[in-house]
Amino acid sequence: MRLPIRRRHFLLGLAATGLAARWPKVFAESGDEPITRLIPATGEALPVIGMGTWRTFNVGSDPMLLDQREQILELFFQRGGRVVDSSPMYGSAEAVMGDLLGRLEQRDLFAATKVWTRDEGETLEAVENSEALWGVARFDLMQVHNLLGWEGHLETLQALKSQGRLRYIGVTTSHGRRHDELERIMTREPLDFVQLTYNIADRAAQNRLLPLARERGIAVIANRPFQGGRLFDRVRSQPLPAWAGEAGISSWAGFFLKFIVSHPAMTCAIPATTQLAHMRENMAALYGRLPDEAQRQRMIDHVQGL
Repeated sequence: MRLPIRRRHFLLGLAATGLAARWPKVFAESGDEPITRLIPATGEALPVIGMGTWRTFNVGSDPMLLDQREQILELFFQRGGRVVDSSPMYGSAEAVMGDLLGRLEQRDLFAATKVWTRDEGETLEAVENSEALWGVARFDLMQVHNLLGWEGHLETLQALKSQGRLRYIGVTTSHGRRHDELERIMTREPLDFVQLTYNIADRAAQNRLLPLARERGIAVIANRPFQGGRLFDRVRSQPLPAWAGEAGISSWAGFFLKFIVSHPAMTCAIPATTQLAHMRENMAALYGRLPDEAQRQRMIDHVQGL
């Protein structure tokens, strides 16, 4: 699992340079209210930090790994998280999520997954299979994964939404791919959500897609918030800039996440992790101040200068 390994190395690097002394502040509990954004379609508030499951929850039936992921999920809910995103493409992640949700008595879940099949006649079967794996009566959000067969799937998802079997529907892309096609879909289809790649190094979406989302009243979920872990490689052994605290930032994870969710079109970012320490860092970004526009530009300039 590439991401946690890189982040562990990053933490070890901090320890070696004496910078780990900054870390207790990262793990501190916050008494603030979580930062939320409204879903334009309904006005429902969502916490701006969610959780992805790609690679991280594909652990099959290994008892030790299941227990460890249960702790991750429990901590996520304890720190105010709600949005959990998965996909049939992520191996056993949906089945693992169903197992773990059954173990946790208290949770406030916004369940999001995807339809991932080329056969546009299998949409209903795919939705029902995911419902069975997660153990949920209906999903809050069902998305067409990477625009695969999106025309047929979206038509069926719209019908299921009108029947009350889904709350919200959307489409996804990743790695900055197929933005032209996504823009056309956003322009003509009644979407509640889009999911796309947006982070401090991959900002192409802010040129046209994010303004269009605001114009069309579409909520936005950001995937790959750490650029698959490469952002941590980029700042390895580097201290946070002295002015980071002015923007409510106390860790590099918070630096990257708060850059994303401070964009006015952004609804939620979905970092993934297998480590409790990393989950604490991620969820710390749900609280406190967000950088303003001038600070966001300063953040870009700083990372580009490393």
